[in-house]
Amino acid sequence: MDITWYGHSCFRITERGRVTAVTDPFGADIGLPVPQRLKGDIVTVSHDAVGHNHIDIVRGRQYVLSGPGEYEIGGIFVTGIAMHNITEDGAYPNVAYLFDYTPLTVLHLGDLAHVPGQSTIEALGEVNVVLVPVGGGRGLRASQAAEVISLIEPNYIIPMHYQLPGLAIELEPVEKFLKAMGVSKVQEAETLRVTASSLPEQPQVILLTPQE
Repeated sequence: MDITWYGHSCFRITERGRVTAVTDPFGADIGLPVPQRLKGDIVTVSHDAVGHNHIDIVRGRQYVLSGPGEYEIGGIFVTGIAMHNITEDGAYPNVAYLFDYTPLTVLHLGDLAHVPGQSTIEALGEVNVVLVPVGGGRGLRASQAAEVISLIEPNYIIPMHYQLPGLAIELEPVEKFLKAMGVSKVQEAETLRVTASSLPEQPQVILLTPQE
């Protein structure tokens, strides 16, 4: 399985012989370069906001998921999980998506802004890769993100939704999250390749370089 990041909360998840999923595609309004060659069969939208719902940029899309539910598409299972947020600004919807590419699973937390209860975490089952917001704003702050990670206990952690050059939204830098996680040596990659036979025993934080 290959996981590629395009900035903000937008990822492409691919595995040979399986359908490809794209999460939270964004438009030019947020200030980041809009991916020009983004292709996918499935597009997921965590919430209806310009930084997360620009589905028109995804070529070849056949399915758009924007709410809770269980979906079987092209041999993979996608579960949309309502993780609505209550903040000082009020309540707003957020849907997390669990992608089951048996035997590997990937969890995209969308704009989650609170630490879910234990029952919600347990219902997720085993999570191999978690894509987690870490920069605050309407998403988790660094310390909250670290707490969520400690509950989920994934093999790989990929931070998202943090400050990047040109981003018009004011978010915190990823370094705050790395400090909260106690990460001193950062692992960076353009794409994370995950195999069931080589999962790390201890959780690893991977910083992906945004692709265009």
